[in-house]
Amino acid sequence: MTEKTTELVNDWLERLQANGYRLTEPLRHIVETLVSSPRALGPIEIYDLVRTRYPNLGLVTVYRTLEKLEALGLIQRVHQDDGCHRYLRATQGHQHLLVCTRCGRVVYFAGDDLSPLIQRTEAETGYAIQDHWLQLYGLCPSCQP
Repeated sequence: MTEKTTELVNDWLERLQANGYRLTEPLRHIVETLVSSPRALGPIEIYDLVRTRYPNLGLVTVYRTLEKLEALGLIQRVHQDDGCHRYLRATQGHQHLLVCTRCGRVVYFAGDDLSPLIQRTEAETGYAIQDHWLQLYGLCPSCQP
């Protein structure tokens, strides 16, 4: 792990502990896996990756840890076409996602001002829009033919 990754892992663990969570070995391995991944991971992928370092890991522990991390705003869901979710580090500030449909690599990008679209949609529907989520799908440079 790089120094920056180690700092981020320690920050997440401190935030978990500050919110009443017990710091266990499985929790540490799950956090390290999520922080160091360049792509969104599904719960089963996380389970398989962590079990190579911590064979006694239970799948329920993975799901509970994902719930904790999401509740604290440390990770976010990446929605998939098949209805399943994957998880990755939450964005810093307001950013959107580019997701490679072949390798799963995720890149953050700063979005344009969507205020006119949001205002028009509110006027047309009567909704008071509080937030939005934008994911674009395609092939990353490495996966393009």
